[in-house]
Amino acid sequence: MSVDAYGPSSQGTLTFFDNIADDIHADTQNDDYQFTDFSMPEASQPTATSTKLETRKSTQPPQNVQVNGIVSASALDLKISGAAQSLADLQFEEEEEEAFYNNKDLPDHACKYCGIHEASCVVMFVEIHLDHIVNHLVRAKHKEVTLHRLGPLGETVLECYVCATRNVFVLGYIPAKTESVVILLCRQPCAAQTNLKDMNWDQNQWKPLIQDRGFVKWLVKIPTDQEQLRARQITAMQINKLEELWRDNIDATFQDLEKPGVDEEPQNVLLRYEDAYQYQNIFGPLNPKPQENIEVRWDVGLNKKSIAYFVLAKTDGDMKLMHGDELRLRYLGEMHKPWNGVGHVIKIPDNYGEEVGIELKTSSGAPTDCTSNFVVDFIWKSTSFDRMQQALRKFAVDDSAVSAYIYHRLLGHEIEDAVYRVSHPKHYSAPNLPDLNRSQVYAVKQTLQRPLVLIQGPPGTGKTVTSATIVYQLVKQNNGGAVLVCAPSNTAVDQLTEKIHKTNLKVVRLCAKSREAIDSPVSFLALHNQIKNMETNSELIKLQQLKDETGELSSVDEKRYRLLKKAAEKELLDAADVICCTCVGAGDPRLQRIKFNSILIDESMQATEPECMVPVVLGAKQLILVGDHCQLGPVVMCKKAARAGLSQSLFERLVVLGIRPFRLEVQYRMHPVLSKFPSNFFYEGSLQNGVCADERKLPKMDFPWPQKDKPMLFYVTQGQEEIAGSGTSYLNRTEAANVEKLATKFLRSGIKPDQIGVVTPYEGQRAYLVQYMQYHGPLHSQQYQEIEVASVDAFQGREKDIIIMSCVRSNEHQGIGFLNDPRRLNVALTRAKYGIIIVGNPRVLSKQPLWNHLLCFYKEQKVLVEGPFNNLKESMIQFSKPKKIINSANPGSHFMVTTTYDAREAMIPGSVYDRSGAQMNGQVPNHFYPRNLPMDPFARNHDTISYISPERAQAAMSNVPVPVGMFMNMTHVPPRFFNQHQQAVQARQSQTTKRRGNTRGFFTSGQSQPSGQLSQPY
Repeated sequence: MSVDAYGPSSQGTLTFFDNIADDIHADTQNDDYQFTDFSMPEASQPTATSTKLETRKSTQPPQNVQVNGIVSASALDLKISGAAQSLADLQFEEEEEEAFYNNKDLPDHACKYCGIHEASCVVMFVEIHLDHIVNHLVRAKHKEVTLHRLGPLGETVLECYVCATRNVFVLGYIPAKTESVVILLCRQPCAAQTNLKDMNWDQNQWKPLIQDRGFVKWLVKIPTDQEQLRARQITAMQINKLEELWRDNIDATFQDLEKPGVDEEPQNVLLRYEDAYQYQNIFGPLNPKPQENIEVRWDVGLNKKSIAYFVLAKTDGDMKLMHGDELRLRYLGEMHKPWNGVGHVIKIPDNYGEEVGIELKTSSGAPTDCTSNFVVDFIWKSTSFDRMQQALRKFAVDDSAVSAYIYHRLLGHEIEDAVYRVSHPKHYSAPNLPDLNRSQVYAVKQTLQRPLVLIQGPPGTGKTVTSATIVYQLVKQNNGGAVLVCAPSNTAVDQLTEKIHKTNLKVVRLCAKSREAIDSPVSFLALHNQIKNMETNSELIKLQQLKDETGELSSVDEKRYRLLKKAAEKELLDAADVICCTCVGAGDPRLQRIKFNSILIDESMQATEPECMVPVVLGAKQLILVGDHCQLGPVVMCKKAARAGLSQSLFERLVVLGIRPFRLEVQYRMHPVLSKFPSNFFYEGSLQNGVCADERKLPKMDFPWPQKDKPMLFYVTQGQEEIAGSGTSYLNRTEAANVEKLATKFLRSGIKPDQIGVVTPYEGQRAYLVQYMQYHGPLHSQQYQEIEVASVDAFQGREKDIIIMSCVRSNEHQGIGFLNDPRRLNVALTRAKYGIIIVGNPRVLSKQPLWNHLLCFYKEQKVLVEGPFNNLKESMIQFSKPKKIINSANPGSHFMVTTTYDAREAMIPGSVYDRSGAQMNGQVPNHFYPRNLPMDPFARNHDTISYISPERAQAAMSNVPVPVGMFMNMTHVPPRFFNQHQQAVQARQSQTTKRRGNTRGFFTSGQSQPSGQLSQPY
């Protein structure tokens, strides 16, 4: 679009309105340079027309105070004295002058948010003509801007003076030493080049163009108070909705927000549900652009298949690639006829390079001699979504999907606890696994005799060993029935599979077909690999070898191959003691014929509730959920779904409902001093140390810890945060430099690179750290490549000997974002085994109560330090006295209790979910039946628009429910607690079982089976 579209200049101004702390907004601007000190360069400098801004003094003629024909007061007096008309004939237009801007009267270049149109306060976006600068840049993913042609700096395209990059989020300026000009340079690599000194530019003075979430004042003026009063008063919520409208309709206006249906939000999830139909009705609805001009590098794999390598532009989270994902690669045609092919991802960006690698399913016709003019399309697979919808539907209509007890418990109905009558083993530990401690034994014992169990495993307490032991004991009691073991991620499934295999059980790892080519530590247990090793089926082996060699089989052989493979899969699955897969993988058609009495879901806090339901509906009579609701929960990319409550896990909701988790209480990971704060602050002081200080000393490490017996420190850093190149994340160059120095010092002291982990909450800082350490570190770049740099979220469930944490946030007005989240802080503090270093700005962080407690703890331990690393000194900074953190959302509750919607009012006639109306007549709605699947109103298309970065999915502090008194502290359980509990249960059980609705058994308070116990349902 031409810049002429801006139209003539007028006396409007630009303001910013965005009160959402987690979004980029600009309400203040730094005053580093006065705008009148800079101008455009002379015509003799054509190569720098957009990057060198030369100083000048300019004057403007006084303007007449005249609005819409109203002249000065003296002229008006003459008209009054000479006119023969009444005062009623006079037209006073002061109210119109103060009124909000009207879209019909605004020039084309006016801000689409607020209507301000002053040329010096607006910019044009290269891709689309929409204004409100930083806020819109972030939301619309635009990075290039042009100043208005009638503005003080003229029609200026902001770009790097050296490499001409136009991403304003990486651009900054350096004042020249000998000239009255500033030079625009990108952050990396141009501003970091050493040859800048030869050009009289001081690279240490480089500052970003966007500071404090706004352009610097000399580049884009701040609106006057008068213009801000006249501007359209648009709210942050209206801005969000307007941006969503623009994605579908570029001509949408502010008035379109008033149309019905624009602000439609999905219904919030509830704490309790009347029945499974309401459950499906709420969870059902909750469930990208191609990249062009891609350059491809071709290679051939060991299996003779073509592999394409390319680099994708970073978008900070819209599409997180994983191994096994499918991409479509298209060649548009130039030196070769147009072509397209599909492949699965075999390589993702890492410290060694940013390339993505895909292995093509077929190399036929691939233009391997071409390297440019390619397009990459993301293929969204509906498999996961469809399986979750199918599970919700099955939960509603199939009585055999789950037992009656679990059915009512999951819906939140108040029923009596049930206990199985079982014979307990003499020893609870499993073969080839470590012996269990007291809290682990108690958790295993309670699991064997209960149909629904929650096990809370704080960091390093042996969740995996405990889970594997539970599975072993369940198999021994099941008398032949297989146990289904699931987790939301393949990594978690592989780790648990490996532990279970050590107990000598027959384990089958079921993988998605797209991941069968990906190697893992338990690949030999995968179903497809076990089939290859079956000695009883020589015909299948021969057909498989023929297919691998030729790539395809004849139609007859292919039919025979599939028949034999299906029979072999059935044989292996039927013979297995344990079947392991992801939660979504449990929806595989090969498992649908099997009924699993016992189902264990590990890391259940990281799975959404519909995701957990996929394995649950496979006949669960006993359900074990293992997780920790004091750590990070599931990542939900859709904002609307997250706001509606999809980010609350099933584990979390059941805790709030009053089901008490059995907590593992002995941690074996951290140095005792490292576990002190997390134990006291997040786990009510219940964590005990299973390792002593001497066991957590690295003999070869020579690091100057401030306190020799306390391997931790907080290093005070005052650097300012900057917006990352994506516009949706942050980085801090000063902290990155200090992290590199710390990593180098550890490497020189004898620590291996793979022993060090660098964690940061922001993707922008992660990417900058990887690049900075490799290019600026004094040691060989290979050593820095082997240091794992990842987000806090990615490190959950992991550990390293040494952890270095970069906090990033350092500003005056914008707060600390999702560093507020106590779960994220808990994860970050509990990854280290031998030592942890936190790098951050304590003055900014201490404004938040949670961090104030942590900083005061570090200061009490005398490990809050500053200065050079070879001469660290205790910082003299003072903090306010820590105050008790109060939950304003739930007064009286623990500070981490989340707000959860209760549905008690929805269970009575006339409520929001009244099933007594004529529409349903107490019958099952037709659209719940499988025969109407094509018309299923809940199988809606996935929302591919409302993606947000995983790190921005949940930023609120009150996201972790830890209700006081909701736990069973195993170390304080009396030895005879079990028998006492049994007697109490029998005393309460005096009424017979009632059936409710759909033949489901329903146990209310005071109702149970006459025997007082449930016999084992196997």
